[in-house]
Amino acid sequence: MLRLDDLTPRPGSTKRRKRVGRGYGSGRGGHESGRGTKGQGSRSGVKQSPAFEGGQTPIWMRFPKRGFKNPTRVEYAVVNVEELESRFEEGEEVSLEKLMSRGVVRDPKGGLKILGRGAISKALTVKANRFSTVARDKITAAGGVAEEV
Repeated sequence: MLRLDDLTPRPGSTKRRKRVGRGYGSGRGGHESGRGTKGQGSRSGVKQSPAFEGGQTPIWMRFPKRGFKNPTRVEYAVVNVEELESRFEEGEEVSLEKLMSRGVVRDPKGGLKILGRGAISKALTVKANRFSTVARDKITAAGGVAEEV
């Protein structure tokens, strides 16, 4: 029967670590022990970044940087028309506060935008910061009002 106290690694699967800098009998030649002569790498406790290139300007600094992040960009909380159809009753008013209380929108950063995926058949009064053209058309076609705040 196999027991936890009987477990051992398979033969040949583990190797003893090389003890560097422990004399000629260590299998590392003694003296410099494979670390070369002098310099940072020959000392104990050396921690060099993988990006370090011996004082040469690193590749990540030599390459040109790309891209642009607009600091004034407004991130809207996005809700599709199909969500409004399933979560609100006929004639109800839809606002950011109501969407948050019902758990549709969690963290509105810059406001609310309504997009046009799905169908809507209920006449709702929707108050949002932005509407896509398709969403506005679908809301008004259902007899509702798309009101920009």
